[in-house]
Amino acid sequence: MNKLRMGVIGTGLAWDRLHWPALEQLTEQYEVAAVCDTDPARAQGFAARLRLPGDRVYSDHRHLLRREDIDVVDVLVPIAENFDAARDVIRAGKGLIAEKPLAATLEGARELIALKNRHRTKMMVAENFRYEECSAIIQEVLAGGQIGEAAYFILNSGADFEKDMTGDTFAAKEWRQHPDFPGGIFLDSGVHDMALMRCLFGDAQEVRALAARQDRDYCPWRSINAVIQFGCGAIGSYNFWSPAAELAKPPVGLRIFGSLGEICLESKECGVVKIYYKDGRKEERTFSPEKGYYNELLNFYHGDIVSTPEKALGDMELLFAILGKIK
Repeated sequence: MNKLRMGVIGTGLAWDRLHWPALEQLTEQYEVAAVCDTDPARAQGFAARLRLPGDRVYSDHRHLLRREDIDVVDVLVPIAENFDAARDVIRAGKGLIAEKPLAATLEGARELIALKNRHRTKMMVAENFRYEECSAIIQEVLAGGQIGEAAYFILNSGADFEKDMTGDTFAAKEWRQHPDFPGGIFLDSGVHDMALMRCLFGDAQEVRALAARQDRDYCPWRSINAVIQFGCGAIGSYNFWSPAAELAKPPVGLRIFGSLGEICLESKECGVVKIYYKDGRKEERTFSPEKGYYNELLNFYHGDIVSTPEKALGDMELLFAILGKIK
């Protein structure tokens, strides 16, 4: 199979720190053919690193999409711009690696899926939680019945956003600090948690939620606390805490309690999934953290997409169901 020639829309932190390092390991599968950013200096700076000539650098993605030597486009733009960029890629007849969430609204996500189906576009949503090795390990343990029937779970998610806003981080971006989309950083980062839960337990059947408000643009809720019942029978407590990460170590992270044992994942960066059995045995399965970006790009190359737009829509529907119950 030939290399896929990639166009990049958005050469900011997500590209530089997440997707590009993964692509550097996939030189037999991809080559970057052109780049675009609304900040011309940023696009030109990255093009210089790749030794791309000036005629392959753009500030308007519509001009990039006119190129005939592009097979797939990787879109990494602010959430409010996801819909427009993805729509234009689909209409241009290119393959699409879309960011999560698929759009800022459910209506936008559904419109993109309808458009994708009409154009028969090869499309993946870059939801790295579906491709992390720890997620695959937990799926295997649950499917194999090693901890018996999953009865309930706890998932804690949080970040010290206000501290991160002052550093060279994703939180330092103006569009995250003063978002033009519903839910603020809960939509931005919480959608990952929705993907993880649905990856492990399937579709949700019932949702209950409460939240504590705060006067912050980046997120109107200090904490969100939801109880979710999934089709498999598992009932879980999902907790989102926006002003700070867990201080105690190890963090609670994810705990899944079954009739025969328990699964413990402190974080997707910890490198080990721990399994405790009622008969006293303990098992540890190690994994390589942060392989999701590599795995998702490899998956797009080979086809049979795991993180489909339809699954991404399901993640958004669960998140917006939580927001609806809060209201």
